[in-house]
This record gives sequence, C-alpha cells and structure tokens, in this order.
Amino acid sequence: MNQRIQRVRGMQDVLPGEVWKWRYVEQGLMHITAAFGYQEIRTPVLELAELFIRSVGETTDIVGKEMYVFEDRGGDILSLRPEMTASIVRAVIENHLLQQQPIARLWYYGPMFRRERPQKGRYRQFHQYGAEVVGSPHPESDVEIISMAWQLLQHFGLSQLELRINTLGNSETQQRYRAALVAYLEPHKDQLSPESQARLVTNPLRILDSKNEQDRAIVEQAPKIVDFLDDESRAFFDTVLSLLDRLSIPYVVDPYLVRGLDYYRHTAFEIVSTALGAQNAVCGGGRYDGLAALLGGKPFPAVGFALGVERLLLVLEAEDRFPAKPPVAQVYIAAVGEAPMREVALMLASRLRAEHIPTTVDLLRRSVKGQLREANRYGVRLVVIVGEQEWQQGMVIVKDMASGEQKLVAEATLVQEVVRRLRQETNES
Repeated sequence: MNQRIQRVRGMQDVLPGEVWKWRYVEQGLMHITAAFGYQEIRTPVLELAELFIRSVGETTDIVGKEMYVFEDRGGDILSLRPEMTASIVRAVIENHLLQQQPIARLWYYGPMFRRERPQKGRYRQFHQYGAEVVGSPHPESDVEIISMAWQLLQHFGLSQLELRINTLGNSETQQRYRAALVAYLEPHKDQLSPESQARLVTNPLRILDSKNEQDRAIVEQAPKIVDFLDDESRAFFDTVLSLLDRLSIPYVVDPYLVRGLDYYRHTAFEIVSTALGAQNAVCGGGRYDGLAALLGGKPFPAVGFALGVERLLLVLEAEDRFPAKPPVAQVYIAAVGEAPMREVALMLASRLRAEHIPTTVDLLRRSVKGQLREANRYGVRLVVIVGEQEWQQGMVIVKDMASGEQKLVAEATLVQEVVRRLRQETNES
C-alpha cells in the first residue's frame, strides 16, 4: 500500500468551513482600499534571489535561514518571495511607473514564503496585504499610509489596538545615532544575547527591538534616536504626529521601534493588538527612501505597510468580530421519486441560478427526509420540493425552513416567489 502523502510542514489547508472568514477579511480590505483610490499591482511569486539579498540584507535571518532558494534549469538562482516591498520597487523601476505619473498609490495581496518554525498564526506560506505610496517625499504620504492601515483595522470593529510610532531620522541622523548606540552597547557586549552580539556588528539598531529580557534591560538605558534628530528630521516627525492628531488617530511614541536596514528613513510604525500574546503585531510599515538606489534604480521616495492576513484572522477570532457564518446556499431543490423529478430539480436550479440565487440540489438520490436534513445542514432559507403529483398540475411546494410553513406555488411564478421571499428576509434582517 502506498504511503499517504501529507501537506508540506508549515503549510496549511484552508478548508471550506474557514474560507468564508478569509473572504470576509478580503472583502473588507478591498472596501477600504477603494476608498483611498489605490491601484492593485501583482508581481511574480518567483524573483531572482539577489533582489531579496540586496533589499532584506545578507545577514538577516530571512536571507540566511528562511528564504526558499533554488537554482532553475537555466542556472538562475531564484527565490519564492519572502516579502513584497522589494518586488514592488523592482516593478516600479523596471516598468518606469514614475515616468508615467509622478506618484503611484499601489496595493497588493498574496502569498509569501519563509521557512520559519511553524506556530499559531505563522506559517511557511503566509499571506500579506499591503499598500505603498511611491514618489512622495512628504510626511503627508506617511500619514495617509498610517491612516489607511488604521482604518482597515477599524473597519472590522477591532478595539484592542495600539499604534506605535517612531522616527529613524534621515541618513545623517542614523549615522550619528548608530555610532552612539554602538559606543553605548560595546561595554555591555558580554551581557547581550548571542543574537544581539552578532547584531552589534551587522545591524545594531535591531538590538533595540530584541525580545530577550536581558537585552531589554540594557537597552532601556541606551541613547534614544530622538535626541540625535537634526532640524529636518525633527520637523518631519512633528508634522507626522500633528497630522495624526488632526485625524484623531491615537498613537504611542515608541523610541525602541526601529527598522534595521539602511534604506529606511524617518517614519517607522506598527499596529499591535493587545488581544494577542507576545507575537502581537498585526501590521507594520515605514518610509524606505533608500531602497530604489540599492536595487539599481534612480532614487525615489516611498512609504508603505504590510498586514499579515493570518494574524488579522487571529485577532478577529480573539475579539469575536466575525459575523454569522453565511449559508452555503439560499435555496435547496428536493426531488421526490425517480429520474423525471430529479431532472426537473436540475432544471429549476438552473433557472434560479440564472437569477443569481445560490441554489443546490441533491446528488446522492436520497429520500425527501434525507434531502431536508442536508438542506438544514446547509442553512438554506427555502426548500423547493418537486413531487410528481404537484408537477403534473404545474405546481411545486415551497417550504420555509425557519417557520416550517409550506405552500403550493405555480412553477411559472417560482422565480418571482423565491425572489420575493428572500428580499423580504433581507429587509427584515
């Protein structure tokens, strides 16, 4: 007997009983996106690995441990995308989008891949929604991106959210701050976690967001980047905060919130949920003005965010924000007897479906009792029972599953009757 093949570790099947939650989230995301006037962009799942090595950084865990990298038959070294920002910037450069318009407002949705240790809400294939403003160097674009992320989450009625924000300043500010931070941390090197000791050489800013308790105790006394801001950086950050105040978006300034890569500038933010545990970030973003040049393009300013869909699903579950599960179908056609009535059932179902009424029929040739049980499992509102005696008179039976009421309806007026009943239910609800 052949051994059973199982799904790849860290991947998940989204089964029919859960897909409706994904659809609910996706429709909400699209609704708010449309209100902001962003355009969708779709990039390949496969990219040259060099794209992410340059953008994410060769010393990061993503590149060093988590990317799915392989050589194809042509000798190219390819990677399944672990994130989308680099792909967006590559697409903007390669397709000359900013030559066609001075600013591009873009959004995306799709699967990403990282070979992380699987845990709740974190899979090796995961999904992100994100938005980017490309071409604007001004703080208004940062605020638009933050406002969009905030409204997306507010749309779902989430209440246990906190917006955390910080500034990374411009490149000159970062250079001064990095030098001061390293000078402070060097005497504490032996007390740092092994991971932070390595970062002290490769990526010292990332030590600030270490989750290690010993690291955090050391970092609490570290210099803060806000004390190293020049006039330009301070004015930029003050404008962002002032505009957030004007939009009544609450925030907490978090001096330890950073992005460890050199191409990030000014604004960094994340939205966390207190309904989750330690892994509480729902979305995060920031300004990355230096990335285009790193990827070989003409420099341009950009700011954006990414939202983890699996993480959002967990938050909605934790706050009990999902609506009632929608029914599989609204109408069930139950056939009484042999083949002729089954054929009639198929014909009537086709007629209702042509009017965009979700309708299902029995495919297992069950008894009427068995068909009614299935209709009840599906949660349908109406069952149309097709019996030979009634059909000979040009009639069918319509049963209301909520009230149990049954009535004879002329076959010629069935569609109008079903539409009327369903519309009445919608108005009552």
